[in-house]
Amino acid sequence: MVGSLPLEIGNLKAVTKMDLSMNQFSNEIPREIGGLQNLVHLSLRHNKLQGSIPDSISNMVGLEFLDLSHNNISGNIPKSLEKLQNLKYFNISFNKLYGEIPSGGPFKNLSSQFFIHNEALCGSSRFSVPPCLTSSKNRSNRKRLLVLFLLLGLASLFVPIILVFLWIRYRRGKRAPQQADSLSTITQERISYYELLQATDALSESNFIGSGSFGSVYKGVLRSGTAIAVKVFNLQLDAAFKGFDTECEVLRSLRHRNLVKVITSCSNLDFKALVLDYMPNGSLEKYLYSHSYFLDIKQRLSIMMDVACALEYLHHGCSSPVIHCDVKPSNVLLDEDMVAHLSDFGISKLLGEDESDLYTKTLATLGYIAPEYGQDGLVSTKCDVYSYGIMLLETFTRRKPSEFEGDLSLKHWVSYSLPDSVMDVADSNLVSPMDNHLKKKLDCVTSIMKVALDCCAESPARRTNMKDVVGMLQKIRIQLLAC
Repeated sequence: MVGSLPLEIGNLKAVTKMDLSMNQFSNEIPREIGGLQNLVHLSLRHNKLQGSIPDSISNMVGLEFLDLSHNNISGNIPKSLEKLQNLKYFNISFNKLYGEIPSGGPFKNLSSQFFIHNEALCGSSRFSVPPCLTSSKNRSNRKRLLVLFLLLGLASLFVPIILVFLWIRYRRGKRAPQQADSLSTITQERISYYELLQATDALSESNFIGSGSFGSVYKGVLRSGTAIAVKVFNLQLDAAFKGFDTECEVLRSLRHRNLVKVITSCSNLDFKALVLDYMPNGSLEKYLYSHSYFLDIKQRLSIMMDVACALEYLHHGCSSPVIHCDVKPSNVLLDEDMVAHLSDFGISKLLGEDESDLYTKTLATLGYIAPEYGQDGLVSTKCDVYSYGIMLLETFTRRKPSEFEGDLSLKHWVSYSLPDSVMDVADSNLVSPMDNHLKKKLDCVTSIMKVALDCCAESPARRTNMKDVVGMLQKIRIQLLAC
C-alpha cells in the first residue's frame, strides 16, 4: 500500500494489534494514532514514513510492541514515551533520529540494537551511543566554535603546502624489505610486531586459543591492559596470503556491533596477522557441545538474532553486498555480555554493483554449504542464508550436520518431525516436559525451525532474505517474553 496513513486511523478504538509493515506508506505518522489506547502491538517497519515520532503515542498506555524501524523518521525521541510502562519492545533502528535517548520507564531494559543506524543519537553508554553534551557545554562550545572556524580558515591555507611536503616525504621514504612493523592499517592505531610478541608471550602455547582456515589465534594483553586476539596466518599455505588480503579489504569498511572488531593488522614478508577484539566467552560451538556450559532457549535465540543482524548488515547495509561464505558455530564468538559477533572473513566475497552472484572455487565447511555453491561454485548472499539456516537448526537441536549420512540430512530430519514431533528433534535440555510454559516454548521452537527451513530451501529463489529473518525472529522473541 502507498500514500499517507489516514487521520481516521485514530477511530479504530477497539483494535489491539496493527501490522502495516513492508508497505510504501509515506509522510508523517498522524498524531491521531495516539487515540488507540487499547492497542498492544503496532508495527510500521519498512515503510517510507517521515517527520517526527508523534508525542501522542505516549497516550497509548496498553502498548507492548512498537516497531518503527527502517523508515526516514527524524527528530528527537519524545521523552513522554517513558510513560509507556507496558512497552517491552521499541525498535527505531535505521532512521534519521537525533538527540538524547530517554533513560526512564521501559527504556531501562531496551537493547542497544534497537537504536542503531540513526544520525546522531546520544545518551547512556549501554545504548552504544556517545554521551550527550550538556546545554552549558553547548553554549560555551558555540563561542569556541567561532574561534575554531577562524583558525580552520587560516589552517586551510597551509593544507596544500602540507600535502606537497607529505608527498615528497612519502616518495623519499624507503622501508627495509624485512621491516617487522609494516602495517596494512585498518584503523589509525598502530601495533608493532614486537608489541604483538610481547603481548602474546612470543605466541606461546599457553596463549593459544584455537585454529581457523588459514592459521592460529592467540590471546594477548597490551601494555595498556587491553585484551586482544591475534590471528596469525600460516604463510606456508598459499591461500593464506589471499585470505589475509581479503579479510583486510572486507573488514576495513565494515562497522557493526555484531561483527568482530579488527583493531589493526601487522604484515611483512615473514609475518601476517590481524589484531582483533578479544571475545572472552569463546565460540557458539563451545557452548553448544561442552558439558560445562548451557544456553537456554532465550539465550540461543538472542545469539542467533545477533548473527542474523550481522548478516542483514553484510547483505543489505553495505555499499556493496558482502558474502561471508563460511557461516558456522565456530565463527560466532561471544563477548563478556554473551553478545554474538560474526568472525573469520578469510574467504568472504565482495559483490560489485552489477553482480548478483559470482563463481568461485573457495572451499567452505562441509555440512553448511548451499547446494549451488558445492556443485557449481556459484556464490550469492543466498549461500549465507542457507548456512545460517543450517546453523539455526543445529543451535536448537544440538546436532551437527556432519552427523547425518546418506539421503538423511539435518534439515530433512527436522522437517519430517514438524510440527507434531518437535520435541523429538529439539535439544532435550532445551525444554523440560515439566515446564509450566511447555506448549508456548514448543510453539516458539517450531516457529524457529520453520524459519530455519525457509532459509535452507534447496532452491536459492525460495530462500528468505536476512531482513525478513530478523523480523520473524523478533516476533518469536516477543512471544518468548511471555514464557
